[in-house]
Amino acid sequence: MQTRRNFIGNVATSLAGTLATGRVLGASDRVHIGVIGVGDRGTHLMREAAACPGAEITALADIYARRRDDALKLAPNARAYVDYRLLLEDPSVDAVLIATPQHLHAESFIDAMDAGKHVYVEKTMAFTVEQAKAMRAAYLKAGDRVVQIGHQTCSMGHVTDAADYLSSGAVGQVTAIRAHMYRNTPHGKPQWTRPLWPDMTPETIAWNAFLGGAPARPFDADRYLNWRLFYDYSGGNIHESMSQQLAFWYKVMALDIPHAVTMTGGIYRWNDGREVPDTMSVGMIHAPGLLFTWDSGFGSNHPGVGEDVLGTDGTISRGQQIRYFPQKVNRPDGAELMGQTPTPPQAHMRNFLDSIRTGRQTNCPFEIGYRVSIACSMAIESYYAGRTIQWDPVKEELV
Repeated sequence: MQTRRNFIGNVATSLAGTLATGRVLGASDRVHIGVIGVGDRGTHLMREAAACPGAEITALADIYARRRDDALKLAPNARAYVDYRLLLEDPSVDAVLIATPQHLHAESFIDAMDAGKHVYVEKTMAFTVEQAKAMRAAYLKAGDRVVQIGHQTCSMGHVTDAADYLSSGAVGQVTAIRAHMYRNTPHGKPQWTRPLWPDMTPETIAWNAFLGGAPARPFDADRYLNWRLFYDYSGGNIHESMSQQLAFWYKVMALDIPHAVTMTGGIYRWNDGREVPDTMSVGMIHAPGLLFTWDSGFGSNHPGVGEDVLGTDGTISRGQQIRYFPQKVNRPDGAELMGQTPTPPQAHMRNFLDSIRTGRQTNCPFEIGYRVSIACSMAIESYYAGRTIQWDPVKEELV
């Protein structure tokens, strides 16, 4: 049985018994970075990395010619590739940032591990349970590679504040976490849709590389650009937003994979050909005795984004700020508190780079990404199967 405890033990054993295959870095060394996938998110990560001291973008890969050209304007001295595997063959590249569509994360992550690179991979880490387990095997085999999962919430000052509230005992027994994420767009502008460029053709986009292991289809520029709308490539807002909110509390409270998950909802707002739901509700049963619920919709931006950790003695409420509210019935003299810990600029990226130099664990290590990926897969499977999905921790399967 692969519990969280023996998972950590296995990683520690691998670290002790495996020699580094990549270039050894000192505390003052520059980290040479390759970026796999330089779309909107990959470009943002490029800018973050470039803003960090001692980091240099030296290579990039993307299947779309326009994106390679645009990225080279930000890093004119970088080498550009269509095939990311050529980037991984470069021994001067120390680390890679993976910002491909979600269904391609596992392929490039596993290849990067095998090539001896440190990896920052965007959320959600894995698209399916099978991919999550394959990524874990590659990670354990690599042994000494630093991995950061792109759940930026795990590097926020809120983590320290929330941990302080919980460790003080002022929250009491937590039986429920209630989270939500709502957004809206103007009429006629569906959420997540982007206009196509005239040069999005089979000559400028390596279509088969985009498909990866997804079902074969004729070239379709809309599927390429608006991949978030299609279940072959996207976990929808479960992967985009629920994963972020789960990761924060999985880190702070050391929550494990849920016992059971039920998801309901549908395409209620944008009937524009998309396949993933735009309105949904998810209930996750965690042990011992904790219900984590998350609901989301694209038809209103009220009540926005937030989480409430509901304890017998107090509530932690997290949105733009994080606050503690005492339960007066049990803490009549308790005072309301507001979090004070700041979040430095580029906190998550800086943590990744610092971990490469020091060997310390990242703020969002592989194990958190793994647990979050499984929880998200359970929700998605529940939605499409129309029933509650349970996790078998012995067989490591959805049932």
